[in-house]
Amino acid sequence: MSWTDERVELLKKLWTDGLSASQVAAELGGVTRNAVIGKVHRLGLSGRAKTTTTTQRARRSRSQTSRPARQTSASAPTVGATALKAEAKPQAAPQAKPKEKPQEDAVVVPISKRASILTLTENTCKWPIGDPGDGDFHFCGHKSEAGAPYCKYHAEIAYQPSADRRRKKVG
Repeated sequence: MSWTDERVELLKKLWTDGLSASQVAAELGGVTRNAVIGKVHRLGLSGRAKTTTTTQRARRSRSQTSRPARQTSASAPTVGATALKAEAKPQAAPQAKPKEKPQEDAVVVPISKRASILTLTENTCKWPIGDPGDGDFHFCGHKSEAGAPYCKYHAEIAYQPSADRRRKKVG
């Protein structure tokens, strides 16, 4: 496909009318979005026409109805990896930093066993506990398994077979 004078003029008109590169490519036919973008840059057509208020209203109403509402971090805080969760449940805005409830099967690390980055050795569990930005951040510090970086409990968490992880998520 070659850029004829007529096609270039139509490109300029559509671009200044505020159409997107994809829309211009569809109008021209036989040309890709990227080809339109390249030609626009070569022609120096950086300025776009302002869209009218009716067009903006139409776009606003269409975008509001076709897309689900997005949750902001202020309205629905998330904890941990949320990419694989089916649906994040909205929660009330946090008052102060809520204290984490220890899990029933979690290892409680006594203060004497807590290890800082400076006290870790080859024989101590290197499982991080807490947020590294907090002053209470520490590592497990229990005796690690031979040749492993974690104690028995944390090794079971870290090294789960993938089939077991999938089974736990579904159930």
